[in-house]
Amino acid sequence: MAELSFAGLVDGRPVKIDLDGTPVCVTRVGDEVFAIADTCSHSDASLSEGDVTGFKIECWLHGAEFDLRSGEVVTPPASIPVETFEVNRSEDVLTISSRKTAKG
Repeated sequence: MAELSFAGLVDGRPVKIDLDGTPVCVTRVGDEVFAIADTCSHSDASLSEGDVTGFKIECWLHGAEFDLRSGEVVTPPASIPVETFEVNRSEDVLTISSRKTAKG
């Protein structure tokens, strides 16, 4: 389990955290926060270094895009979804935990 401050996240700017040894990309989109596996399923690139547009994050290496809400692939060359993680918010405190598997 990892805790973050909601106010400390910048809208549309992903950050990389360590969740029990697993790299996780946490992204704020408006008043919502999403957490997905930080490693692109197409390559070993860090998704937290990519660009966010709406609810999509683009891998900086080959341009694959993933839906931040579900981990689903939106744009190739990736074909395998990335894992998502549960995000709970209590006022300013965000708790990232409980792995959820993306569909696919």
